[in-house]
Amino acid sequence: MNVVMLMGRLTRDPEVRYGAGENSTAVCRYTLAVDRRFKREGQPDADFFDCVCFGKSAEFAERYLHKGTKMVIQGRLQNDNYTDRDGRMVYRNRIVVENQEFAESKSVSQQNSASYSAPHESARPQQSSWKEAPAAPAADGFMNIPDEIDEELPFA
Repeated sequence: MNVVMLMGRLTRDPEVRYGAGENSTAVCRYTLAVDRRFKREGQPDADFFDCVCFGKSAEFAERYLHKGTKMVIQGRLQNDNYTDRDGRMVYRNRIVVENQEFAESKSVSQQNSASYSAPHESARPQQSSWKEAPAAPAADGFMNIPDEIDEELPFA
């Protein structure tokens, strides 16, 4: 069984290329930085994994992923061994991504990126059209939900 699951952040924007011909397939490459659980002095804080995805997954990455995006990926480990120009054998491993998902919401991602730059007036959150539920629970321990949002609840 060859299954790899990683959670980390993209170290740079994904690089996407398309094959030649009518039915060109998208190929996307990116590097995922995964924090190490236990850190020793003098050792790196993260491991860096080369990842590749194809087709619709590659098009998704091109459209929605960027440097710093926190992702959870699932795929398989593949050896990409080759002989270089000097005749030396080069050993590389790459993750072939089969599933990729965001590991944090867009708002959290924007908050994390906002910590690196000054917030702008236009970056403030917009007021919603319905009244917000009170933050404190009612006397019975449950939060009150305003009547106006019944239609938006998926379980109502």
